Parts: sequence; structure tokens; C-alpha cells
Amino acid sequence: MQNRDQNKSWKRAGVWFMALMLLPLLVQAQDKKISPADLQPLEEIPPPTISSDDNPDEPQITIIKKEGETIEEYRINGQLYMMKITPAHGVPYYLHKEDQDGGWINDGPMQPLIIPKWTIFRF
Repeated sequence: MQNRDQNKSWKRAGVWFMALMLLPLLVQAQDKKISPADLQPLEEIPPPTISSDDNPDEPQITIIKKEGETIEEYRINGQLYMMKITPAHGVPYYLHKEDQDGGWINDGPMQPLIIPKWTIFRF
């Protein structure tokens, strides 16, 4: 047990010794700051402008706030496909478009019971 503790202390001493030996080299490298003589700054590049015309697949988000509740509507090509509802008190949840008939799926903390929608009889 004592031999193991001595090995650890020697290893720590070795690490400290190496750090102290490298410290002057680091300070010297910072003082020199090697750079070419003909160094010139780069030109300013403006940030890109992105519009819905440039990327038609990007969703349009409409934020509606009423009575402490926030509703974010996500649309692509004018079609509403998802809503994020953030209640005043509680956990946010999402409603996703289920199908073209207008059904919605609740994707939140309290998901509703999923009922199969098979067509059994058609008159």
C-alpha cells in the first residue's frame, strides 16, 4: 500500500516538473508572436440574406399569443402541417397533421388513446 502511494507521488512530481520545464517555452513563444511581414486583414463579408423565395421548403412560422398561451403554426406552401402549443402553465405539446382529411395527432406529454381507423363496412 505504501509503495503504491509512493509511486503516485513520484508521478505527480514528474508531471509538475514537466509543467515547470515547459512554462518558459510557452512564455517565450507568446512573446515572439511569429507572423508574416505582409499580413493584411481580410475583407468584411456580409451575412447571407435568406428569404422564403430562396428556400421554398423552409417552413413559415406564425406565432399567436393569447391569454398566456402561445401557439406556433408551421406551414409549408401555405399548408398548415404542425402546431406547437405552449400553455401558460404546463408542458408544451405538438399537434401534427395526420392525413389530408384534416385529422391531428397529439405529440405531447399526455398522448391520447390511439384508435385504429380501419374501414370495415362501406355502404
